[in-house]
Amino acid sequence: MSTITSASPAPPGIRSPHEAQERLAILLDRQQRRFEERDRVQREYTQLDEYLAIAEEVDVALDKLSEDMFGEIVRVLEDKLTLALQEVLEQPIVLKVERSYKRGSAAISFHVEREGHSEDIMRGQGGSVANILSVGLRMFALATLDEARHRRFLVLDEQDCWLRPDLVPRLVKIVHEAGLALGFQVLMISHHDLAAFEQYADKIYKFQPDPAGLRVVEWKAESTWQDVDSPQPN
Repeated sequence: MSTITSASPAPPGIRSPHEAQERLAILLDRQQRRFEERDRVQREYTQLDEYLAIAEEVDVALDKLSEDMFGEIVRVLEDKLTLALQEVLEQPIVLKVERSYKRGSAAISFHVEREGHSEDIMRGQGGSVANILSVGLRMFALATLDEARHRRFLVLDEQDCWLRPDLVPRLVKIVHEAGLALGFQVLMISHHDLAAFEQYADKIYKFQPDPAGLRVVEWKAESTWQDVDSPQPN
């Protein structure tokens, strides 16, 4: 009696032993990459666990770093600018400076407090708070620069734009006194009544429209105007 046997059929898509070996090699490579990805994720989890274990210590260290870097600056800003705000606006508001450490760098932000309630410096008081703080921060920044490389000359372009007219002389007074104390030369540009500057400005100039162009005149103590420049073409 003779027996006829036949080989088992190849899996679908594989037509020869060589193709089977190639398929196996591909699958083994995929498996290795999955193992490597698993190991990488596991290492990340381990690192996260290690960080979380010392997170509190890191927060303390960052707070200390922030204090070392900004502590004295923050105290000076809060004290001096609070006085400026209260003197100009005659309101019981206090400047608060918040420090943070984000993305590898320290940062500060500002708000004001009134009777324990926080106010946005950009929205409260119709912008007058931002006006005053902007002047103070510009002066502070200029005062920290190297005098050998940076002249102490400050231009304030309509920094009183959101102040009520009756408050403008108070801001001018602060700028005048701070300029004298810090050795600044300050040029203020304003659309307010020039009388607001009369008491504290060393000199006051006005640009007047002229048929021939633009005329620059200087205000004198006897309340007269004197030409200091020829008409400038528009």
